[in-house]
Amino acid sequence: MNILMLTSSYPKYAGETTAPFIESIAVGLVRRQHTVHVLAPFHPEVRRAPIESGVRLHFYRYAPHPAFNVYGYAASLHADIGLRRTALAAAPFALAASFQATMRLVRRQKFDLIHAHWVLPNGAPALLAARLCRLPLVVSLHGSDVYLAFKGWPFALTAATVFRGAAAITACSSDLRQRAVRLGAPPDRATVIPYGVDAYAFRPDPRAGAQVRAELRLPPDMPLIVAMGRMVHKKGFTYLLDAMPRIRAIHPNATLVLAGYGDLLDALKRRAYELNVAEAVIFPGQLPRDRAARYVAAADVYVVPSVRDDAGNVDGLPNTLLEGMGAARPIVATRVAGIPDVVVDGVHGVLVPERDPAALAEAITRLLIGRDVAVRLGEAARRRVLEELSWDVVAARFEEAYHRALDL
Repeated sequence: MNILMLTSSYPKYAGETTAPFIESIAVGLVRRQHTVHVLAPFHPEVRRAPIESGVRLHFYRYAPHPAFNVYGYAASLHADIGLRRTALAAAPFALAASFQATMRLVRRQKFDLIHAHWVLPNGAPALLAARLCRLPLVVSLHGSDVYLAFKGWPFALTAATVFRGAAAITACSSDLRQRAVRLGAPPDRATVIPYGVDAYAFRPDPRAGAQVRAELRLPPDMPLIVAMGRMVHKKGFTYLLDAMPRIRAIHPNATLVLAGYGDLLDALKRRAYELNVAEAVIFPGQLPRDRAARYVAAADVYVVPSVRDDAGNVDGLPNTLLEGMGAARPIVATRVAGIPDVVVDGVHGVLVPERDPAALAEAITRLLIGRDVAVRLGEAARRRVLEELSWDVVAARFEEAYHRALDL
């Protein structure tokens, strides 16, 4: 098949961590002998060759002024809960440019289908191009798009229109699929395809613990708790910080590494000081993919404290969760969104209620003490990744969705 993917985010350079799952899906499909073209908005930091890992990359310009380069790449929402004014101003330019760029590619190439990632904003230009060119449309939902669709009738109407015009709809979690159906997605066309993980990049590494502790100038036996992600409300990092005094009461030397970037970084640093645990929390910033894998593998306990934030936004399926599973880490995660789809409590990790620092602290301290249980959970998590959650398995499921779309 010759596939055109329209997306608003893509890793800006090799190893960068903006929407890495889009690249992984594309590369997985290339490995299955498909031709994949990815069309994404320009970003000043993009450093990509025209073809990388077999994926053909195209970036369209849209901004009439550099200040408007805020479309996609996790820059449109402030802390993932409110649209930035500049993003709203840039949206008409970006939507028009994405439609025009899509049409240019379709006229030059013979595509079998168009695959739009995020129903908002990419569904509408993709649907219009698909209709004009008589191509089937596949739409994939990733979380923030469905959240946005519930924020006002124009967004809901746009999403519902795209859903009705799509030949197939995929969601990365069952929760996301259910919310899409409430917006008007036909249930018989909507299917759940969880994300995958690169089980070679994120794998057990017996050397990582010593390497990371040496890099951070920590004692070799210091208990290390690791969490990663963008610093936005739905990641729940505030509640993990709130758990640290309880954890330190039992494990006085325990240290938390909270890696990532985002709008709430300064607020989280202030919160650590307010809790008197600042000396026990390290903020290394955004880590390149290879270094992130090393930090994940170094964790004594790996935590994914996601929440449904006050505005109603929630992760679809956190990539960081799958990375921890791939590295065979003992995982503590919250029982929200797509997390229970891939982690069975007591089998692949420990699930706790969201927004509950006491439950987080209890689960983390239990795994720091019970190392036999921690090892068993980590090994089971990696087995599940290898059997069900590799990117090759995910690519095969997208291929099935494409065939269903073509058969309509």
